Amino acid sequence: MAEHLTIRSLHGTAALRRADRLLREVWGTSCGEDPPMPLDLMCAFAHTGGYVGGAFLDGELVGVSAGFLAAGRTLHSHVAGVSALARGRGVGRALKEHQRAWAAERELVAVSWTFDPLVRRNAYFNLTLLGARVTAYLPDFYGPMSDGINDGGPSDRLFVTWPTRESTPAPAGGEEGAVAVDETGAVPAGADGPLLRCATPPDIEALRTADPHAAGQWRTALAGGLGGALGRGYEVTGFTRSGWYLLARGGAA
Repeated sequence: MAEHLTIRSLHGTAALRRADRLLREVWGTSCGEDPPMPLDLMCAFAHTGGYVGGAFLDGELVGVSAGFLAAGRTLHSHVAGVSALARGRGVGRALKEHQRAWAAERELVAVSWTFDPLVRRNAYFNLTLLGARVTAYLPDFYGPMSDGINDGGPSDRLFVTWPTRESTPAPAGGEEGAVAVDETGAVPAGADGPLLRCATPPDIEALRTADPHAAGQWRTALAGGLGGALGRGYEVTGFTRSGWYLLARGGAA
């Protein structure tokens, strides 16, 4: 039997409380930890013209995303989460497409958001499947976070934008280029060729639990390799299935 997926804006205290519970479930937020988004803030967004969207699979809420209007006539998507039971069913992409359409209807020019550059599956989804564009590497953007997923360490993020009107083909996913960060997290000195690539660990979330020291080394290495390259004028041109950021000086092919 085919599943029926619908996305719609959420309004009203009851719906937003359910959204809050789902986000807490996705993040694994326990008592005393900060929720991914406070319920009162989500209510304020929904009431004052911000975006709060819900994904329903056969009538059951399985995904939530919320954001606010930002500078430059953009929508900033602050949080998005999909139930573990609904992953791999196109829910995340449907939520992002709904956000983009919602923003376009209001004549906004782009949707922006941040993500942890070490989480490989998110980088592939955002950069390769959606075709969002990296605009900045933000060291410790949110400060220490204790929300059930993040480990309380520095919260480095990539800031990306996704235009609402123009076509955004997915970046190339080739493996060419010099190595800026290798599989061990080392950063070769003077890596400054026309093409660079930066590795990511297979599962940083598991590594943070199993070996926090190694996870911290990966964060430091990626901050130096990827963040350093962006600061020197490189642009991210793609992300491969095997977990490499591809960069080019000035965004050249």
